[in-house]
Amino acid sequence: MGTAASSFVNPAELDVVGSQPTAKALARRAMQRRQILAMIAASCIIDAGVLLLYAQAGTISVSIGPAYAACGLVMSAAFLILSELGFNDRFNDHYLVAPTSTAFMLLAVTFIYLAPEVGGLFLCTLFIIFSFSSLRSTPRQTIQIWTAMTIGLAALYLLTDKPISFPHDGPLERFASLLALVLSIGRCMFLGIFSSSMKASLYQSGLKLKEAYKRIEELAELDELTGSYNRRCIMRMLDEEIARAARSGAPCSIALIDLDWFKRINDAFGHPTGDEVLRTFAITMFANLRNSDRFGRYGGEEFLLVLPDMDADGAVRALDRLRAIISDLDWSAFSPSMKVTISAGVATLKPNETPDTFLARADSALYAAKARGRNRITRA
Repeated sequence: MGTAASSFVNPAELDVVGSQPTAKALARRAMQRRQILAMIAASCIIDAGVLLLYAQAGTISVSIGPAYAACGLVMSAAFLILSELGFNDRFNDHYLVAPTSTAFMLLAVTFIYLAPEVGGLFLCTLFIIFSFSSLRSTPRQTIQIWTAMTIGLAALYLLTDKPISFPHDGPLERFASLLALVLSIGRCMFLGIFSSSMKASLYQSGLKLKEAYKRIEELAELDELTGSYNRRCIMRMLDEEIARAARSGAPCSIALIDLDWFKRINDAFGHPTGDEVLRTFAITMFANLRNSDRFGRYGGEEFLLVLPDMDADGAVRALDRLRAIISDLDWSAFSPSMKVTISAGVATLKPNETPDTFLARADSALYAAKARGRNRITRA
């Protein structure tokens, strides 16, 4: 029974669409259940082989081993048929851990009653079944399985006088008992190794999940076209910088940046070219900003640049440097006649100023820069 554990727990459990598993997930479940039931059947055959050794030694009837194997195979086949018909997929526990474990526990208890002379072998099987089921079962299922096992053993020990033993009189009996113990210990070791590998796999899956969540959070904060922060995120960062400046007394400046005559670029060269212009502009900005600066798309061709710890003069100089860099870029790769420039309105935070008034002053400065001919920086 214990050898069935190799595919029993899959850390990357389901591919789902909404709340329903996909066809791929259902096929994977079915394949894993086939593997599990095949291993359970093989385990029953192994135990039946040990029982035949006991029969050869004259300890039990020769029919016990084949009968145990036949019962195990029939039960495995029954659960396999249910699996292939999709019965298991109706339940959250699509491996039917509790029914399967309980059924094989009852089988072991029954054969302890029928062949108490070799009851020790079946007692080892009970431990393996319980250990195996605990890998997958919920706390409630574990209690149910343990209760079923306890009732069965109590009935054997308290309501009967069966001499449950581990035979060891003759050499063949001793060898069979040794084999039963060795195989049981081997299965328990396998379960321990499997449990460790399962934890390692779960840990790795957890790391991958964290990375995926981190990537999702990053995507939720970034503008899809330019890779800069989106409006919601850059506005949150502005609020944070205003609060930090208020606490520390450090200066904080912002710049609202607009690509000059961007509508004409879209009209003349097409929106795909316009998108490439925006991407190139954003990449150039990223390459020339400080690590502490925050740059995001405010809307359309307007961008907001947050400049922590920078006063008005420093902000104007920084923006004029960026303006010159953008103006000097070779835009001829898009079109020989293309020229791209920017205008910006710069504002520096005043005491007790709100984000709305802060942005409004930068916006007014930007409009002033446009009114004065564009390709220039204006201070609020």
